[in-house]
Amino acid sequence: MTDPRPVIAAIRDGRGLDGPGAALIAQGLADGSVSDAQAGAFAMAVLTRGIGVPGRVALTRAMRDSGHVLYWDLPGPVVDKHSTGGIGDTVSLVLAPLLAARGMFVPMISGRGLGHTGGTLDKLEAIPGYRCDQPEDDFRRIVRTTGCAIVAASGDFAPADRRLYAIRDESATVESIDLITASILSKKLAAGLQALVLDVKAGSGAFLRKAESSHRLAQALVETANGAGCPTAALITDMDQPLARSAGNGLEVAEAICVLRGEAGALRDLTLALASEVLALVGQGDEGLAGLLDSGAAAEAFGRMVAAQGGPSDLVDRPDAHLAAAPVTRPVPASEGRVAQIDVTALGHAVVALGGGRVRAGEAIDPRVGLSMLAKLGEQVGPGRPLALVHAADDTAAEVAVAAVAAAYSLGEGADPGPLVRDRIAP
Repeated sequence: MTDPRPVIAAIRDGRGLDGPGAALIAQGLADGSVSDAQAGAFAMAVLTRGIGVPGRVALTRAMRDSGHVLYWDLPGPVVDKHSTGGIGDTVSLVLAPLLAARGMFVPMISGRGLGHTGGTLDKLEAIPGYRCDQPEDDFRRIVRTTGCAIVAASGDFAPADRRLYAIRDESATVESIDLITASILSKKLAAGLQALVLDVKAGSGAFLRKAESSHRLAQALVETANGAGCPTAALITDMDQPLARSAGNGLEVAEAICVLRGEAGALRDLTLALASEVLALVGQGDEGLAGLLDSGAAAEAFGRMVAAQGGPSDLVDRPDAHLAAAPVTRPVPASEGRVAQIDVTALGHAVVALGGGRVRAGEAIDPRVGLSMLAKLGEQVGPGRPLALVHAADDTAAEVAVAAVAAAYSLGEGADPGPLVRDRIAP
């Protein structure tokens, strides 16, 4: 069968999507034989009728197989993680080297930020010389020799998803759980993983703010990835406050280095929780995991990865010498009180307005700007403790950001921040 219309009609009529139909659609998206009109009709049929777990598995596999798929021959498990994104979410920069220090191999294919959340590649490109675009031979060599590499996806990976992603935006089908699931997993599974952990955010700074929506997505991702042959678990984690104390590319790299050198805090706690899930998926315990941070072993793995991808060899020891500082800093003053609520999405937009993020793909980013010393829920603020410190390119931008950050915080009796990990979805 080469005509996609019967496949679309079957989904429209509630008969789901099978393997051959998914393969036809995915290959047609990749090679152009499925027209834009047919792709839009397919996406709308999936949104309105759903395709269930078998259909999601079939679509994920077909989209993965629409392009190049990596295969590895390494002396340890090949693993990765994916996050749905948040503010101050710098986990990847800590988790990948931590797992590498434990004997795992982490070929992490990441993306750039768009909208209010930051992107892992943008953070790493705050490091002078760091190259996210690596030829496959170099990517493989870096993973083999350092245990981890964090790179941009090449055009060879899941080309069906690249086209469908644009169609979803144009056809108002972005919110389809089935299509979101296949999009995320087709790219991740093309990296040839043996285990995957997912960090699905919920709260005021999350892509999906409501707990029930985050749970639905996490469940769909775990069911689909396991159905496609990749052992996967998910944690639903809090995004009612920034994860780290910093938001902004260079600032987040600096904070990640502090955590890699043993600093305590929520970023460390979540990284260890996700690493424990990965180890469980490959049949290992998490004994000694925290010690890899405290001993500096994870920091050394990060330093080797940075150097292998073109960055300075002494970044971990001398981050201030390499991470450019913004020329203007301003505290965000607060009246006396405790933090009762944070509009985390507004903090993300403040970073974007400073030049630390992008509204449209391809926009330039200033790696120096952002926010640091972010106050967390329940903490006391006042004349001696500002809400945050703004890092800006000029005085005007700093003044605008100070006002935006102040408006994002509400003071009162204080608030219980609740658990960092809200739920766990396992096979």
